[in-house]
Amino acid sequence: MSETVEISFVCLGNICRSPLAQGLFQDLVKREKLGHKIIISSAGTSAWHVGDLPDQRMRQTAQSKGIQLRSRARQFQRKDFSRFDLVLAMDESNLSNLEEIAPKNLPEDKLMLFRSFDPESNGDLNVPDPYYGGAKGFEAVYQMVERTCPSLLDYIKANLLDSS
Repeated sequence: MSETVEISFVCLGNICRSPLAQGLFQDLVKREKLGHKIIISSAGTSAWHVGDLPDQRMRQTAQSKGIQLRSRARQFQRKDFSRFDLVLAMDESNLSNLEEIAPKNLPEDKLMLFRSFDPESNGDLNVPDPYYGGAKGFEAVYQMVERTCPSLLDYIKANLLDSS
């Protein structure tokens, strides 16, 4: 347990799913008055969009719910494993990419699938990539991320954050 916890959400390009998770989780953490204890960021396993804002369609979906997405895409690096207390992959493909660059001695509970905290996952732990689809895909991802964030926060408060 520590006084502050640093987490990163990771998808492929860091322009759709992971910035949405970052924005929604930051909003939740702020409402819970834990912003000084939980540091949140996001990244991609690829470098395709480094420096870009989140996809306009994802920004519009989030904005329609009162969430502003202002992050800039960055690529997750091997050294980031030493920085973050928890790394959350948005799907199994990105989990596999992260496992390839992870140190051999990485604690088992440091790298996980984001939807392992989704109370409605029904065994499907992937957040689908909405990039090549229509507006319904972005809305579906929003709903998935929104319902998963509270369980993730409960996990962090119970297992990673010093309650003092």
